[in-house]
Amino acid sequence: MAGQGTPATALLTRRKIAHRTHPYDVSPDAPNYGALVAAALGVPPAQVFKSLVTEVDGALTVAVVPVTGELDLKALAAAVGGKRAALADRAVAERATGYVRGGISPLGQRKRLPTVVDATALAHPTVYVSAGRRGLQLQLAPADLVALTGATTAPIAAG
Repeated sequence: MAGQGTPATALLTRRKIAHRTHPYDVSPDAPNYGALVAAALGVPPAQVFKSLVTEVDGALTVAVVPVTGELDLKALAAAVGGKRAALADRAVAERATGYVRGGISPLGQRKRLPTVVDATALAHPTVYVSAGRRGLQLQLAPADLVALTGATTAPIAAG
């Protein structure tokens, strides 16, 4: 479809990585946003992942976790060899990635940040992540997500 190009979809197209885009209509301010996105797409919530920009010992790091749970900040810090992790300020996250909250993709960010993908992603044939704007998800193989982001995988989700 025309008009759906984002830096994330451009990267996948350029690298010839198999993927599909899926538009959806859910308010980014809705409570339980991730579960609503999964329902709108008709897929199990455990296959839909959110990208959270964090600071680990002052360095920006992206955590990709299932929408069914929360990010375990201690586990994230340990996964990257840090001591302390916290969610990054919204403005900092948007500036660093070039995306807006509710549409931050782990792919095609303005500045490539260290990324950790929750290990549960590898249990699925495909996973869904933001395509880089609100209302659009990308479906791709978890191995491609890990390879393109240079991510490490670790159990970083809680709940």
